Amino acid sequence: MVRLTKRVVETAVAEVKDYVLWDNELPGFGLRVFPTGKRSYLIQYRCDGRSRRYTIGLHGVWTPETARREARSQLGRVAQGEDPAEDRAELNKAMSMKELCDAYVQDLRDGLILGKGGRPKKKSTVDIDLGRIERHVIPLLGTRRVKDLTKAILTKVMRDIMAGKTRAFIKTEKLRGRANVRGGPGTAARTLGLIGGILTYAVDLGIIDSNPAHGIKRPKDNVRSRRLNDAEYRILGRMLKAAAEVERYRPTIEIIRQIALTGCRRSEIIMLKWCDVDIDGSCLRLSDSKEGKSVRPIGLPVVEFLEQRESEENGTYVFPGPRGEDTYFGGLPNQWNEIFIGSPLEGVTPHVLRHSFASIGNDLGFTEVTIAALMGHAKGSVTSKYIHLLDAALIMAADTLAGYIAALLDGTVFKQRAYSLDRDARRAALSDFIERQIAPAKKAA
Repeated sequence: MVRLTKRVVETAVAEVKDYVLWDNELPGFGLRVFPTGKRSYLIQYRCDGRSRRYTIGLHGVWTPETARREARSQLGRVAQGEDPAEDRAELNKAMSMKELCDAYVQDLRDGLILGKGGRPKKKSTVDIDLGRIERHVIPLLGTRRVKDLTKAILTKVMRDIMAGKTRAFIKTEKLRGRANVRGGPGTAARTLGLIGGILTYAVDLGIIDSNPAHGIKRPKDNVRSRRLNDAEYRILGRMLKAAAEVERYRPTIEIIRQIALTGCRRSEIIMLKWCDVDIDGSCLRLSDSKEGKSVRPIGLPVVEFLEQRESEENGTYVFPGPRGEDTYFGGLPNQWNEIFIGSPLEGVTPHVLRHSFASIGNDLGFTEVTIAALMGHAKGSVTSKYIHLLDAALIMAADTLAGYIAALLDGTVFKQRAYSLDRDARRAALSDFIERQIAPAKKAA
């Protein structure tokens, strides 16, 4: 035994097999010398009747004095009944973020991760989640232990994604497919939301006690507030009329027009099946929308369009693919760009048409609940109950919005954009309604 100093440590040599040189100042503190020339500091102690060893670290990283201070700290823990070697073994076995993501992805693919309304996530959402995990979460957090994650670490990850540190061109499964991973505030906000969901999954499994992603302030994504005004609707109508002269654009023109007249999502119109169309009920009974099953009232212009198209199409989809296959039309994205690029409405997206539909409804004086029912929003028990009750008021609202937008697309200029609520206007509307109800009775008499 000898006091471990820098000189003693660096002159210690093991020729055949390794041995331990014990310190005479601190009992249990020693230096392990290997034939390779490597030297590491350790402590030896007894816990629960067993002799245990705990490695502090290599000489060079640790000096004799810093290693001695660490040895005192760990031996102090032993005196309090703790077992440093066992704690380290458990820490080394702790699940990494990559391992957690692998477990999450497997359950995600098996439909065990629930999304909106307690339903399994849709395939499109699963694909998006997998992309974010592979392109952002694992590169930035994969090697970290789940138990070590803190708000500070996750905040840095969010800022790294905002700064584009995960930017890359990635080969996809499609032939010659390349994904341009750019990052930015929107990607950072959504990825942090996904990380929060993964860590909630870890809490449910008992891997961690709390979710460190909760309470982190996320960057505000671009608020999609763009809407078309009346003049822009008339411009859109002229653009669609001009594009309709090109034969291959006709399915796209019809799809764009129906998105505008219904406020439906792009995918809901593109993938619309005849079995989901209820012409007699003046509605679409979507079996699988973003909100699950959804009933959408449709106005008379849409009903008449579907009646005419039903007589022409016998396939599964309202807008079938061009090759005679039983699939939906897939050319909208490319043709949309061809039609809109360089036009006064460049930058308009299908979501802008959906948002504009809701805005027109607000302009015409319809309530938020009515507009939500027309668009298939499932926020709140009142709305979710109301959308299944297709009463005359709701059908009238669909007729009004579809008729108003159809007229704008046809070039009509309205002098008054909202319904007047003055007494004379209401009395005139009531008189007109009563006259229309009485007229059939007079005719029958």
